[in-house]
Amino acid sequence: MGKILPDQSLDILFRQARTHRAWADKPVSDTILEAVWELAKMGPTSANCSPARVVFVKSPEAKERLRPCLSRGNVAQTMAAPVTAILAYDLAFVDHLPRLYPEEDARSWFVGNAALIEETAFRNGTLQGAYLILAARALGLDCGPMSGFDRAKVDAAFFPGSTVRSNFLCNLGYGDPDGAPKKLRPRGPRLSFDEACRIL
Repeated sequence: MGKILPDQSLDILFRQARTHRAWADKPVSDTILEAVWELAKMGPTSANCSPARVVFVKSPEAKERLRPCLSRGNVAQTMAAPVTAILAYDLAFVDHLPRLYPEEDARSWFVGNAALIEETAFRNGTLQGAYLILAARALGLDCGPMSGFDRAKVDAAFFPGSTVRSNFLCNLGYGDPDGAPKKLRPRGPRLSFDEACRIL
């Protein structure tokens, strides 16, 4: 490693990447979605616990199942997006630890500790959701992450009776900066290094 990515790559991943709310009428293939996961899964998680679970909502039927779970302001953009990823985490991730982290008896760290399971699943599932956004951008997709939805309704509609819990949603596709329902807004300000960071 140790090689710095060229500016073009940094622009794609960070500097010119935006949160899109309008979408070109261009489908996203299942092959691309599989490739996104194959990259995203490589990001680090604690003890390789890998709790993220993703549902790529793509079919009209699945979109309609998602519709009543959305906040009013997110309905139009989500219905227009080629794909909406439900980024979730599995509280039963511990059952996979013997295979994913065979170096130690990592499963025993969590036995009887529901709070630690929830904290670990949520933290690392969120990390994996961020990796997925970067993977999608790296493969030419635009992203529209959002949290305006009813988690309980999403869990009931897509993960009934399971140990999986929704975290956030991310629309995926090819963004249309001038399209309806919302044109791409100017980038909001960011905190400077001195405002957000310290070196000790």
